[in-house]
Amino acid sequence: MENTAPASDHVLVTRDGPIVTLIFNRPEARNAMTWEMYQRLYDTCEEVDADDSIRVLVLKGAGGKAFVAGTDISQFTKFEGAEDGLRYEREGDQRTGRIARVKKPVIAQIQGFAVGGGFAIASGADVRVATPDARFGAPIARTLGNCLSMRNYARFMDLIGPSRLKELILTARLLSADEALAAGFVHEIVAAEKIDVRVRELAEKIASHAPITLWVTKEAIRRLQESRPLPEGDDLVAATYGSADFREGVRAFVEKRPPRWTGK
Repeated sequence: MENTAPASDHVLVTRDGPIVTLIFNRPEARNAMTWEMYQRLYDTCEEVDADDSIRVLVLKGAGGKAFVAGTDISQFTKFEGAEDGLRYEREGDQRTGRIARVKKPVIAQIQGFAVGGGFAIASGADVRVATPDARFGAPIARTLGNCLSMRNYARFMDLIGPSRLKELILTARLLSADEALAAGFVHEIVAAEKIDVRVRELAEKIASHAPITLWVTKEAIRRLQESRPLPEGDDLVAATYGSADFREGVRAFVEKRPPRWTGK
């Protein structure tokens, strides 16, 4: 598979035998995701599924400081109301849901921050290997004053439990690598200088196993998780993204000042 990223090279896709590696390559912005980067991620999932000779997809961030530190906040300045927020969350569900639906095992190699959109991307992977400095969470109550989609709330709740999820969102703190390991979100912690070798070793081991067994197991668990109907949540998303507090959160972030919340 050749790298077909845009001229900016913010996403790099390479192949070595049966293993495809996608690198979020915007280290100067802690790999914060633009819409184009999200689209390239989606397209790569499609390409991996279309090629039976590909057995494993690895996701990683460039620079060693972040896996993905969320969505590029400057893009939110163009939001005009609730409908923009609804569209963003629906499209976000499609993107992270697409990772979960990849027919081949997906490994997230996490160094540094996996926050917001990065937390969601990591949650779509099947195996998560992290360095000791990795941090996880969605500090939206402190930053933008936005919310997650019902599907993302459900996915995070499945992975770390409702009590821990509420505590993370309410306090806007980040989960340490050790806490994420104890919660079962992270499967292994590896030193930064060893993580490339360890992930390669793990990918090669998985790639040697029966592909139909791996796909059926992934798909069966996904169907079990998604078999329960999700309650309607558009009203919650609309109320959040249509609020004055969300607009203030975006302005404050861009202006690099603390937001002044009003609850309106």
